Amino acid sequence: MAQNLLSRRKALQLFTGAPLLPLGSAISASSLLAACGGGDDDSTTPITPPVTKNYVSATFTSMAAPTLTTPANMATMYVASQLKVTFDDKSEQAYDLGYQPFFVTGDEVSDGKGGKILSGGYFDIFNNKIIDRTVSGKERQFFSDSPDGTSLLTVPNAKVDGVKGQPVFAVVQFEYTTLAQDSKTDMYGKLPSPIAVVTLDQDQTTGKLSLVKYHNVDTSKVHGLWITCGASLSPWGTHLSSEEYEPDAFSIASNAMFQAYSQNLYGDANKANPYHYGHMPEVIVNVDGTATIKKHFCMGRISHELVQVMPDQRTALMGDDATNSGYFVFVADKEKDLSSGSLYVAKVGAGFSIDPAAKSTAALTWIKLGSATSAEIENLANTLKPTDIMTVAKTDPSDSSYTKIVANGKTEWIKINPGMDKAAAFLETHRYAAFKGASLGFTKMEGTTVNAKDKIAYSALQNVQSSMVAGNAANVPGNGVSVPKQLVAGVVMALNLKGAQKDTDGAAINSEWMPVDTAPLLAGEDLLDSDGKTLKGDALGNTANPNKIANPDNLKFSEKMRTLFIGEDSSQHVNNFMWAYNVDTKQLSRVLSVPAGGESTGLHAVDEINGWTYIMSNFQHAGDWGSIHATVKTQLDPLLKSNYKDKFGAAVGYITASPAQMKLSAK
Repeated sequence: MAQNLLSRRKALQLFTGAPLLPLGSAISASSLLAACGGGDDDSTTPITPPVTKNYVSATFTSMAAPTLTTPANMATMYVASQLKVTFDDKSEQAYDLGYQPFFVTGDEVSDGKGGKILSGGYFDIFNNKIIDRTVSGKERQFFSDSPDGTSLLTVPNAKVDGVKGQPVFAVVQFEYTTLAQDSKTDMYGKLPSPIAVVTLDQDQTTGKLSLVKYHNVDTSKVHGLWITCGASLSPWGTHLSSEEYEPDAFSIASNAMFQAYSQNLYGDANKANPYHYGHMPEVIVNVDGTATIKKHFCMGRISHELVQVMPDQRTALMGDDATNSGYFVFVADKEKDLSSGSLYVAKVGAGFSIDPAAKSTAALTWIKLGSATSAEIENLANTLKPTDIMTVAKTDPSDSSYTKIVANGKTEWIKINPGMDKAAAFLETHRYAAFKGASLGFTKMEGTTVNAKDKIAYSALQNVQSSMVAGNAANVPGNGVSVPKQLVAGVVMALNLKGAQKDTDGAAINSEWMPVDTAPLLAGEDLLDSDGKTLKGDALGNTANPNKIANPDNLKFSEKMRTLFIGEDSSQHVNNFMWAYNVDTKQLSRVLSVPAGGESTGLHAVDEINGWTYIMSNFQHAGDWGSIHATVKTQLDPLLKSNYKDKFGAAVGYITASPAQMKLSAK
C-alpha cells in the first residue's frame, strides 16, 4: 500500500451524522456506498464485482461565507463545504460536510449513574455546584458559553456501561463564561475552569459518536484550573490542557478578577495562590470514563495556550498567548513523562518577516532557563512570595544591579534575589526570560501543531501589533521580533525542526525536534482606509479580507490528509471560520463558519480511531457583539438567542459527511 494511506479499513466511510471518515486502503466500490448510506433503497445500488481502489489524497472545497441573504446560516454552525477523495485509478468521490453537536452547554446529560449533570457546569474546590444568583428566583448552576480545547481518544481495555459499539472519549475543557444570567455581570476569569470527560459510543458500522456519559473531572488536587484555553492530545493518549494569562503575583492584591476567582473556588477571596496557575495540566482518562489530573509546574509559568509534543514524546513546543510572548520549548528527561526536564526560550535572529511573499527566514537560537522537576517547583510555589524571588520596580531605580526588561507590555526593572534563579525561571518565567535576553516580542502567540513527516511546526500569531511593531512602547529594539507596521489579522508561522542543536552556552540540547528558524506561511489581510492605517469595514462589517484567514488561533495538522486546520478568534470577521490548508497543493479552503460573534475553538484532527477519521470543532460566546457587527446585530441576535439558550449555550461536536453523488466518478 502507498505510504500515505489513511486507514487499514475501507477507503472512505463518510456518513450522515457520523464521523468524518476512515480514508482507507483497498476497498470495494459497492461496499463503500453501502457503508456511506449511499442510496434511498439498496436495490438502486448496482450489483457489480468488487473493485479494489486505493486512497491517494483528500482535498476540501471552499464554501462561501454566509451573508445576510441567509441570516439563519450566520446564526449557527454552518457547513456548506465538501471533501473530495481521489483514488489510485484517478476516480473521485465527493462528500457534503455537516456538523453534529454532542451537546450544547447547559444541556442536562447523563452522568452514567442513572442521573443527570449540567454540561459545562461549574464546581468549586469541594466539588459543589457554583450557583448564579444574579436573577432573584431563578438561581441556577453557572455553565460555560466558552468550550475550548478538546481531545478525542481511546483507552486500552475501556469498558463503560451503555456503550454498544466501542467506547471513545472526548476530553473537553471550558475556558470561561462571559456573563452571569443577568446579562450584565462580567464573569471572565472569575470561575474555576471545568474539564469533562465525555464517553461516546462509536457505531462500528457508521462511525457515528453518541453521548453515553458525562464526567466532571475533580481538579481539587491541582488547586483548581485557571482559564483553560487550547489543548492537544499527547502521543501517549492524554489530554494536554493549558492555563493562559498567568496572574501577576506582584499585583495580586489589587486583582479583583483573581479575588473573585478565589472566592468562587475556595469561598475565600484571599486563599488562591497565583503561583498555582499558569501551568500545563494533563488529564489521564480511566477505563470507566472517569479521569485524573496533574499539573506540570516545570514547564514554565507562561500564558499557556496550546502545547504540541513532538513524535519523540519528549519535546514540547508551547503557545504563549500574551503581549511580549516568546517561543518556549520544554524537553522532558523521559519519554511520555512531562514531570521533569529542561526549559528553553528562543532568541530570534535577523530576517524576521510576516510577509509570505518575502520568503524571509529568521534563525532561532535557544537560551536554557533551567532544569527542574514538577514536584520541586510546586513546593517553591507553595512556599515563596514574589518578593522572595525578585524585586520589581516600575520606574528606573538608577541602580546598576537592576536589569531593564519589557514584560506583559510594560517596562520594568528587576533584580533576582540570590539563589532564586530556579524559582524565577519557573515561577516568573516571562520576567526571567526577558532578563536572560530572550526575544519576548510576539503578540498573542496562540496554537501550535506539527507536521511530523516534513519536520515542520506551525505557530499562530493571532495579531501582529503592539510588541511586534517597531516604535511601539512594548517593542524591544534588537530582539529580532520587529516589523514596520501592524497586521491585526495575524499570521501563521512555520518552524523547521532539527536535532544536534546547542544552547547559547554551548551545551547540547537533547532533542531531535528543536525549531531552528521561523518564517511566515499564511497571512491575513487588513481592510484599510485610504490612509493605509485605519481599519475599514466592508459592507457586512468585516475589517479583514473574508477570503483569507484572520486572527488564527487553534491549529491542528492531519498527517494523513496533509492538511493544516486553522480556527479563528477574530474581531475582524463577522463570522469566524475554520479553514483547511493543504500543505502540498497550497489550497486554502473555508470549511466551516461559526455563529456570528463567536470564536472557532476545540479544533482537533484525529487521523484514525478504530478506522475512522474525525475533525472536532466547538465555538464560544455566540453573539459577543463588537463594532464590526453593527450591520448584523439587530437581525441575528434573536436567532442566536433562540438557537443557543439566550446566548448562554455553545456547541461541542464534530464535522460529519455524506455522499454528494451516487457514483465514483472517473476524471
